[in-house]
Amino acid sequence: MAKSLKDIKLEMTTKFVSYNVVKTLYGLTEGKTFEDEFSLVSFENILFDVIAYPIYLMGLLFDQHEKEMTEKLRDQKRGRLTWYRTMALQYQHGFDLVTDSDIFDNTGATQDQITASMIIKNASVNDGEKPGTIVVKIAGEENEELAPVPLDTIPSIKAYFKEIKFGGNRISVVNSLPDILYLDYDIYINPLVLDVYGVSSKTGRKPVEDAIEEFKREFSFDGELVLEDLDNKIQAVEGVEIAHRKLVRSSYIVPEINGYGPPQEIEVKKVLESGYFATPDFNGINYVV
Repeated sequence: MAKSLKDIKLEMTTKFVSYNVVKTLYGLTEGKTFEDEFSLVSFENILFDVIAYPIYLMGLLFDQHEKEMTEKLRDQKRGRLTWYRTMALQYQHGFDLVTDSDIFDNTGATQDQITASMIIKNASVNDGEKPGTIVVKIAGEENEELAPVPLDTIPSIKAYFKEIKFGGNRISVVNSLPDILYLDYDIYINPLVLDVYGVSSKTGRKPVEDAIEEFKREFSFDGELVLEDLDNKIQAVEGVEIAHRKLVRSSYIVPEINGYGPPQEIEVKKVLESGYFATPDFNGINYVV
């Protein structure tokens, strides 16, 4: 782990004032620190700042490089759940695999064709309830929003996983419409900033709704939806004095009925069935002066 900028400079300056030649040249007092002897605006202090910064920056770069290499090695270890996720994101629709491999044959294809074929934009992989079962949740993208991949591609995706999977593993692919989030909030506002409809006097937009949409885009796919995080996101909006959450419910696709089930209350947190969510309207957002 990289040393802090302060620690790097301290090491150099401590060594500097310990040399006898420096003590004699500057007339330093024994036992006093560099900070005791040199002012913040002194040439020596500025010089050590200039020297310490690139050393600090280089340490950060090495740390980032090590982190990236560790993650790549972890994700490329065959058979791990993270490896299955990597393979999901590398799926290319319409391309065949090189014989006896898990690599797609891109012979003669342009980069645009390759990019367009990579229809899985996000994925998560977890152990299923039954031993040996692996659940792969996937999502595509439509109008820069997460959405199910086209249904007619699912047979090919399942065939791909059947080809690359390890013996004994059973792959279950989940490709679902988003969970629907129903939000009921009382938003107490500063009427000098927002009007009774939640419209900003500065921008003409509804910043609370914008914040919720931003929260949706920032949400980690198949992560845990924590309502307090959503509360904090709304509370941070300019003009919002109190974000009072009354009720949050979610509804998800139930395969047996091929449609959304009844909304269920989320009390504190929830892992979404589809891995992501949508807010079809903001009718439950009530602005209070």
